[in-house]
Amino acid sequence: MSRFWKIALIVVVVIVVGGIGFRLLHKPAAEDGAQGQGRGQHKGQGAGEGQDKDKDAAPVPVTVESVVKQDVPVYLTALGTVQALNTVTINPQISGQMLSINFKEGQEVKKGELLAQIDPRPFQAAYDQAAAKQQQDEAQLATAQSTLKRNDALVAKGYVAQLDMDTYRNNVANLTATVAADKAAVRAAKVNLDYTRIISPIDGVAGIRNVDPGNVVTTTTAVVTLTQVHPIYVMFNLPEQNLEAVRSASGNGDPLEVLALDRADAHTLADDGQLNVVDNQIDTTTGTFKLRSVFQNAKSDLWPGQFVNVRLKVRTVAGGLVIPAQAVQRGPDGDYVYLLQQDQTVKMQPVKVANEVGDSHVMIGSGLALNDQVVTEGQFRLKPGSKVKALKPGEVPAAPTAAELDKAKKNGKQGGGGRRGG
Repeated sequence: MSRFWKIALIVVVVIVVGGIGFRLLHKPAAEDGAQGQGRGQHKGQGAGEGQDKDKDAAPVPVTVESVVKQDVPVYLTALGTVQALNTVTINPQISGQMLSINFKEGQEVKKGELLAQIDPRPFQAAYDQAAAKQQQDEAQLATAQSTLKRNDALVAKGYVAQLDMDTYRNNVANLTATVAADKAAVRAAKVNLDYTRIISPIDGVAGIRNVDPGNVVTTTTAVVTLTQVHPIYVMFNLPEQNLEAVRSASGNGDPLEVLALDRADAHTLADDGQLNVVDNQIDTTTGTFKLRSVFQNAKSDLWPGQFVNVRLKVRTVAGGLVIPAQAVQRGPDGDYVYLLQQDQTVKMQPVKVANEVGDSHVMIGSGLALNDQVVTEGQFRLKPGSKVKALKPGEVPAAPTAAELDKAKKNGKQGGGGRRGG
C-alpha cells in the first residue's frame, strides 16, 4: 500500500471515531436531562399525593392510659446468697464402732434428737469399774473415820498415843481425796458413755451422711452436717454510694423490709425479711459494703447456697406519678412517651424514669402531670402529629364502615398510580 492511501485511511478512522465520541458525549446528556425532569415531576406529584394521603388518613387506633398518683416504695436491688442460720458438722466425741444411724438424709431433726449410736459396751464397762472403785474407797474411808472417832475418845485417858492419832487423821484425809478422785472418774466415764449417743445440738436439716453402721469412727470423722433453715440469712452487697441511704432509713428504729425474688425476678420467694446487720466496713477492692437480712422461711422457700435477687426498701415516695412501663420508649435523646393532645393527635414527650413500680409500672420523675394520657399500645404506627383514636385498655376498635373502606381503597389506588408513574 502506498503512503498516500495509508494517510487517507488514518484520516477516515479519525473522522469515524470522532463522530461516535460526539454522539456519546451529547446525546445521553440530553436524554438524562429529560428523564431527570420526568422523575422530578413524578417525585413532586408523589410528595403532593403523600401529603394529601396523610391529611386524609384514618385515625390510628391506640390504647391510652392516664397518669395516676400513688405511694411508691423505693427499693435498692442486689444479688444475694442464702446462708444457713447455723451450720454444724457432727463429729463423734469418742472413738468406737458405729452401731446405728437414726436419721434420714434430708429430713429435719430437732434439738436433742438421737442421730447415731456408738457401741456403748466398752464405755459402760469403764463406767461400772469406776463406780465400783468409788464404792470400795468409800468403804475404806468409812472404816478410817470410825477408827479415828473411836481412838479420839481414848486419847484423853492415855490409851492411845498422840502420834497414832495423827496417823489416823492422815489416813482419813487420804481416803477422802481418793473418794473425790473416784467420783471424778465416775463422772468422766459417764460422760464418755453418754457420748456414745450422738445428739443433735440444733434444729436443722440433715445432709448426706458420711459413715455407715459398722464403721469404726474417731473424733475426726464427720458423720453428717446439719443446717438450720428456720429462720435463715440472706447476705448481699450494695455500692458504697447507697450506704448513707441505708443508714438514714435504718436510723428510724424500725427494721427495713427485705424481699427475696428468684433469679429471673419472676416471682417473690419470701417477703417477710428484715435487715439484720450492716457490716462495719467497706470493701476497698470492690467499693461495696455487706448486709445481712433474716427471713423466717416457714415454707423453706429459701435454701442455703441459693442465689436470689434482693430488694431492700429504704423509703416510700408519697404521691408519685405512675404510668405503665410499656408506655416508655427509648430514643436517641433519652426516654419519651407519646402524649395525647386535646385535638386527638400525639406528640413525643421526653420523660425521666425515677423508679420501677412492681413488674409493670414505673414512676416518672419529670415530663408528665397528673391525669395526662399516654399511649401504651400501638406506638409503632405513630409519629409526631399523628391523628389517633384513643381506646381504653382491652377495648377493641370498631370495624371500619363501607365509606371508610372505599376512601381507603381510593387513597391506595391513587398512591399506587403515583408510584407507578415514578
